[in-house]
Amino acid sequence: MIGYLKGTLISVQNGKVLLDVGGVGYEISISNNTVVKLPAVDNQATIYTYLYVREDEMSLFGFYSLEEKAMFMKLISISGIGPKAAMSILSGMELRALAIAIITEDKKSIAKIKGVGKKTAERIILELKEKVTAEEGDVETTSSSKKPFMSGVEIDTDMEDAIMALRTLGIQQASAVRAVTSARAISKTTEELIMNSLKALNY
Repeated sequence: MIGYLKGTLISVQNGKVLLDVGGVGYEISISNNTVVKLPAVDNQATIYTYLYVREDEMSLFGFYSLEEKAMFMKLISISGIGPKAAMSILSGMELRALAIAIITEDKKSIAKIKGVGKKTAERIILELKEKVTAEEGDVETTSSSKKPFMSGVEIDTDMEDAIMALRTLGIQQASAVRAVTSARAISKTTEELIMNSLKALNY
């Protein structure tokens, strides 16, 4: 599998880039989020990639960050969402906003993305929120509304969701906990807690 490609950016058009790597031109499908992160044509660029292979097709999909690639991989793990649909979702919403919408169960925002209806939005939230929870095994879940964490810090449900959202964006566990803890007093909802935590991290 091709993990990433680094080379000279030849062209960017119609959701695809042409990247010259050692004299070989790779055509890579990318999201709108990646388009705006790329350097100008004729400059060096590094694009993380996913190689999609079927009997009748072999396609490369590219991402500006490992976090975007990770979200893509989560999306295509959902039944009925293929690589092209996943790229359309990533193009329809900025990565941070998408992660927040999933964690806060904001079905309306996700359903506004072109090609994503209410049922698909609900499925994305259900399946991806569970995946994020499974990955964050170091934030223990109990029947209690308050959960002990590192150095005596107690994590309530909103804080736990906010930490998961920050981790989805690639923020380290310790930094996420510190930011969420400091923002808790001025935040009434999970969404406010996430946004205030991101502000504290200058993200």
